[in-house]
Amino acid sequence: MQRRTFLASALALPAMRVSRAAAKLDLAAIERTRVLRAANKYLGEAPVTVTAASSPRSAGGKHDFFSEGDYWWPDPANPQGPYIQRDGMSNPENFVEHRRAMIRLSLAVPALAAAYKITKERKYAEQAAAHLRAWFVDEATRMNPNLQYAQAIQGRFTGRGTGIIDTLHLVEVARAAWQIDLKPADLAGVKGWFASYIDWMTTHPYGIAERDAKNNHGTCWCTQVAAFAQLTGNREQMAWCRNRYQTVLIPNQEGADGSFPLELARTKPYGYSLFNLDAMAILVQTLSTREDNLWTWQLPDGRGMAKAMAWMVPFIADKKGWPKPPDVMYDKEWPVRQPCLVFAGVALDKPEYIALWRKLEADPTVEEVLRNLPVRQPVLWF
Repeated sequence: MQRRTFLASALALPAMRVSRAAAKLDLAAIERTRVLRAANKYLGEAPVTVTAASSPRSAGGKHDFFSEGDYWWPDPANPQGPYIQRDGMSNPENFVEHRRAMIRLSLAVPALAAAYKITKERKYAEQAAAHLRAWFVDEATRMNPNLQYAQAIQGRFTGRGTGIIDTLHLVEVARAAWQIDLKPADLAGVKGWFASYIDWMTTHPYGIAERDAKNNHGTCWCTQVAAFAQLTGNREQMAWCRNRYQTVLIPNQEGADGSFPLELARTKPYGYSLFNLDAMAILVQTLSTREDNLWTWQLPDGRGMAKAMAWMVPFIADKKGWPKPPDVMYDKEWPVRQPCLVFAGVALDKPEYIALWRKLEADPTVEEVLRNLPVRQPVLWF
């Protein structure tokens, strides 16, 4: 009863109409073997939070998430001075242990939650709950609900608003949290953490700067706030994000042809285009209702998710036709099983999108790919 009551009061999202593609899609059957394989692995793994590792370069404390800007390197002309930027080229010497721990959380909790949803076996929910308590509730191991020290740059910044993109990996964790019948105290603790994080994201100068970013960073801010607001029952922020998508994200980011020009201008145009499309798809999947279906909504000139998908899908199906130069790093590792394909396939009644999704790699192991693939358990999204 607890789960049903929480969903009814905090979410109460009217279901979208079921498309023909959705009616034929048995995700539990498709994903069962894959989900259980991962979940059974995570049953034996203890939680690892930000308190397990630290960096002397962090200006924060034991409970503060810390990361460093990926594309920043020591200056050969001044090795001890401020770092310099090499866009698209990740520095392997930067501190990434907190990010790795969060990605590990984002792999384990959704897999365990999906296994619980498929099997109803409590062992999966209990193990997921242990991770959630460690990260968001237990005083000894919890992470502070801010990203004040993320994406730091040696000699320049102790943290930046761009670091907020690192918690995109909490979106599916938040979605899993309300699907595993958490005990009331645990649910209250988790919801309290995410409510505090929303407050920080929407009031701190870093959060405001990230909100106003014109590319995928602005998308990911909105995607996160929407997902965390859904968990906490914050309808005001959900409505704000819905409006933001319609009045800012699509008008300012999507080109007349459905592409994302700001992503195409980067040194990884293919990867960034996929990443922004996925982030928008997650946002739209989170916020769409029967009365306000963002999947079918479009501007008067036709721009919207349907057009963005129509532009990118041919290049997912056959990358050889990609009109831009190859990405400077990890070009061969994309595409994988992008969540936008299954979300749009169902919402837009495009069975060909679902067929393409099923053909792609479901469980990539390359760290850079995992870092840019924040949703991996579609069972939790339908």
